[in-house]
Amino acid sequence: MDEGAAGMKVKNIPNLNILWSSLLIEELIRNGVEYFCLSSGSRCAPLALAVAQNPKAKAFVHFDERAMAFHALGYASATGKPVVIITTSGTAVANVFPAVIEASKKKLPLIILTADRPPELRFTGAHQTIDYQPGIFGAFVRWSGDLPCPAQEISPAFVLTTIDQALRKTGTDVKGPAHLNCAFREPLGTQRTHKDFSAYLKPLAVWAKSGQPFTRYAAAKPSVESLNEVADALRGAKSGVIAAGKLGAEDRKAVVVLSEKLGWPIFPDVTSGLRLSAHHKNIIPHFDQILLNGKFVKSFKPDCVIQFGGRMTSKRLGQWLESSPPQSYIMVLNHSLRNDPSHQVTHRVQASAKDFVNAILKNKFKSASSALINHLRRLNAAVEDRIEQYFNQDSTLNEIRAVRLISQLVPAVTNLFLGNSMPIRDVEMFAVADRKDVNVTANRGASGIDGNIASAAGYCAGSAKLTTVVIGDLAFLHDLNALSMIKDLSYPVILVVMNNRGGGIFSFLPVAENNPHFEKFWGTPHDYNFSNAAAQFGLRYASAATTDEFTSAYCSAVQSGHSMVIEVQSDRQENVKEHRKLQERIKKVLN
Repeated sequence: MDEGAAGMKVKNIPNLNILWSSLLIEELIRNGVEYFCLSSGSRCAPLALAVAQNPKAKAFVHFDERAMAFHALGYASATGKPVVIITTSGTAVANVFPAVIEASKKKLPLIILTADRPPELRFTGAHQTIDYQPGIFGAFVRWSGDLPCPAQEISPAFVLTTIDQALRKTGTDVKGPAHLNCAFREPLGTQRTHKDFSAYLKPLAVWAKSGQPFTRYAAAKPSVESLNEVADALRGAKSGVIAAGKLGAEDRKAVVVLSEKLGWPIFPDVTSGLRLSAHHKNIIPHFDQILLNGKFVKSFKPDCVIQFGGRMTSKRLGQWLESSPPQSYIMVLNHSLRNDPSHQVTHRVQASAKDFVNAILKNKFKSASSALINHLRRLNAAVEDRIEQYFNQDSTLNEIRAVRLISQLVPAVTNLFLGNSMPIRDVEMFAVADRKDVNVTANRGASGIDGNIASAAGYCAGSAKLTTVVIGDLAFLHDLNALSMIKDLSYPVILVVMNNRGGGIFSFLPVAENNPHFEKFWGTPHDYNFSNAAAQFGLRYASAATTDEFTSAYCSAVQSGHSMVIEVQSDRQENVKEHRKLQERIKKVLN
């Protein structure tokens, strides 16, 4: 075999470490992987060289493993494709852990290749060797393997089937990360130790010519017969609701089609893709605010709920359904995890929304009366009018007006990445729904504030679209070095920072009441602004105090095509007052 399928001629491969690494990278690419995220290190040199020498591999290199891993997570979230993380040995591996946890919770396919010292150096005190690196990520990965040091006594097919199994575990049943620990003895560079690997690679002759993965797996779809019980539950329901969590484009269309057939309203989560682009009469964008209406909550008790796409951001929705549990709660997810914190699910379907709808609609259903949807639309219009009145009464910029403005100004067919704590909640409650196709995303797996900038940068790179990011000041500070990723992106990132000089969300919680220790331990105050941080990383900067100033800065950034940091100054105490005042006005108009 003169030409290996690893992007290099066999006769030019200098040693077995690079050969195995090249086989790993090539098999990943054959399985649809395109993006490889690395941080520099000596022990991972064979893997890095294999990436560098494969013309099909796209490489992203960053100096901080933690931020690099969140970037990979963002890219995987945008593309739905597995992304590879490559680190050297030691604490570099531990720095990847937060992103692994988030990927596990969000069910995103990451492949973590960690270089390691050989087994004889573990438990010896050897430098940059942590004794429990194999299996370090525990139950947060779907699969974990410990690759032995490359040896000619081991068939090269073992390398390919191992990576095929790792990828299988990331992409079926419960998607998520997989970890392959790769031990290497020296040489780690391009020193030549073998002249010819042709005989060793003979078992891969068919693979080398095929251009296909060594092992291929088949997928299954739900059958009509397997959904008979679900169809009976839908037919027997007198009133129903569709809850839409995070969905892809095809799944969104399917959910709307099902809503039309059943005549049921859709309650869209902010990340569903249906909340900001409510293009159908059955979509109720302000359902969360409507649930402030005690009269409606008491009078409307659905006996069937279908939930697509995972967890919902709305706390009120969960409380409402817990107070009056539906007879049938149908959960449609593309994995088998429970995802049922209130323990109400009665029917579980493991399928994509598209596949489920295609199968279930082979049954016949009678559409519900339009009275409920018409009533919800009137309530939704009342909420929208009240928020718009609040927005227009004053030009002073606060956090509510800022997210409202962003939802109005964000261009169609772009991304909106929302930070956790207040930003995602504010957008869900106060954003307009103007039928623009905006892709909304967030790190809502473990819902942490770490790695948000890096994740957004990765999402921007993966989607190849302008990305608007809305995060709080502590999330910004937490991920400051990831600003270095933004200036080199091919598409701009407009990073809006809500600077209320501390942990704003805690002011809404009971811990803030009559607590003399609140400010130090929960408020975590600071006096930073972020103009110098933007300058440090070569980014444009603007600070906005009015709605006109914000509009000017944001539109300028969009039109220029350059990334920018826009800072919105806010007072935490005033922010709480404004939120509660607006909520009371909404309650009043609803009642």
